[in-house]
Amino acid sequence: MNKKNVTWRAFKMYYGFWPSYFPLKASVILLNKFSPYFNLWMSAEIVTALYQGRERKEIFLLVAVVLLGNLFLRVGEAFLGRNAQSALEKLENHQAAAFYRKTLSLDYDKLEDPRVRLLRRKIRENSWINGYGVEHMRWRVEELISSVAELVFSAVLVTEMLTLMAKSSFRWEGVLFFLLIVGSVVLAVVFQAVNDRKLAKYVDEVGELMLRENQFSAGTRVTGMDNRIYRQQELLDRLEKKLLEEHLKVFTKSCSMKFRASVPRYVFSRLARLSASLLICLYCIRGFFPIGSVIKYVGYLGRTVESVKSLFFCISQLKSNERFLETWLEYFDIENEMYQGSLAVEKRSDGQFEIAFRNVSFCYAGSDTCALKNINLNLRPGERLAVVGMNGSGKTTFIKLLCRLYDPTEGEVILNDFNVRKYDYRQYLDLFSVVFQDYNLLQVPLGNNVASAAEWDEEKAVRLLERTGFGERYAKMPKGLETPLYKSFDEDGVNISGGEAQKIALARALYRDASFIILDEPTAALDPIAESEIYSRFDEIVGNRTAIYISHRLSSCRFCDRIAVFDRGEIVQLGTHEELLADEQGKYHELWYAQAQYYR
Repeated sequence: MNKKNVTWRAFKMYYGFWPSYFPLKASVILLNKFSPYFNLWMSAEIVTALYQGRERKEIFLLVAVVLLGNLFLRVGEAFLGRNAQSALEKLENHQAAAFYRKTLSLDYDKLEDPRVRLLRRKIRENSWINGYGVEHMRWRVEELISSVAELVFSAVLVTEMLTLMAKSSFRWEGVLFFLLIVGSVVLAVVFQAVNDRKLAKYVDEVGELMLRENQFSAGTRVTGMDNRIYRQQELLDRLEKKLLEEHLKVFTKSCSMKFRASVPRYVFSRLARLSASLLICLYCIRGFFPIGSVIKYVGYLGRTVESVKSLFFCISQLKSNERFLETWLEYFDIENEMYQGSLAVEKRSDGQFEIAFRNVSFCYAGSDTCALKNINLNLRPGERLAVVGMNGSGKTTFIKLLCRLYDPTEGEVILNDFNVRKYDYRQYLDLFSVVFQDYNLLQVPLGNNVASAAEWDEEKAVRLLERTGFGERYAKMPKGLETPLYKSFDEDGVNISGGEAQKIALARALYRDASFIILDEPTAALDPIAESEIYSRFDEIVGNRTAIYISHRLSSCRFCDRIAVFDRGEIVQLGTHEELLADEQGKYHELWYAQAQYYR
């Protein structure tokens, strides 16, 4: 990443999310900044008119101009401000949507990469904890626009003052005061820049510590049942105290640095304003400026000094923020590496697709041990295959490769004589319906959950819900398929049990009419009776699809055509229940009788 262009690149990208925001906000800022200069100018004119004893009519006219001018400025500012606020909400929504679209578009292996997860968490928590990132950039850009606007207005109006000063008879005094003003501002800016550069390191360190604290708090919720039963609060307090002490040490250093830097900055800032006031008063006493100019020029110079300070402060802050923008850009720069393919998947109404694993091995990134080793397996069209094995044996990794969430490290997966990498990725994924062990239901109406779409086929959805055993619960739902699940977004929503949710997830998998259906512990949350009903109607539920069934309950595998036994990343046995059970030295026999002893 080219660090010289970090802020500019991030701003262009952020600006593109809703381009109308910054022009609207700039218009609001211009009106807001013009207002005090207008009032200073008119106040000076009114004071001068009163001092010179002008006619009342002329004074009333000046007052009317002030009132009408402020009215128009306030109305314009309010109108543009309302539109700018609306544009800001759209900008933030589009930025958040772009972030989540990027997440959804990433290859699955990237989503599981700990480094990518950490990157995503740092982006969110940098914004929440210390306000750094694209939001901080937006605030500083707005301040930058404000500072530039003030400088432009003050430069135009101060020109009048400098012209009068140039015509005076004691120019050297003006030059001396002017140099004093400039010198004070420069020193204030230098102290600010040096301080911000050092402070950025501490801000980053505080942010890292707060990330750790948040992770600690998330992983040790004091509301948990375990914490209550084992009285873990004392242990948690001690661990949290250690983190907080480290945080406090760094935070104290950053506060001390802020305070030490603020003293000379404040002194030089006050010196600049005092010099400006003395300069104006001196020229006014000598008769070079009208009496009303004291108000006008002191105000102009004071605002000029502050705007110069603010300008350099914004630039310094933008520079300090770049390390956080780099994190944000780095996430958007992640490139997908999985080949998407272009070969169209054949349209087959009979679902006759055959998949073969040929010498497939797979290692996760950063791991020295392969999760799968030399897997050879043919999935026959329409068969029921059970996949069993101990935890960590490679069952889930096998499914991820089958669905092409990952590509093999070695070997290939074949679909109807072609490597699956050659097929259009989206079309290949459409061949599969999966009920994962850690599935999720959306907090939207039941019909949307079953169809996974905005519209649904009511007859089909109800039929599948009944087939999976949800019919009795569905009959009690007040709005049928329109009934929202859970109550987070709708008070009329219904809460459902884990078993009921699993039935809905199974109906969702069947609704898709995919050629392959994969069930990962599909009855884990069901009671024994509901589980028995699912098994007894398994063939009816699955139909002519090819079904892959993962389970730790070996008794549930008896209805499958074949059973693949995984152990330490390898298929150590493959056959029917009777064949595998007959091999007394085999892994399946060991697993079967390890479970069966508890039912005798």
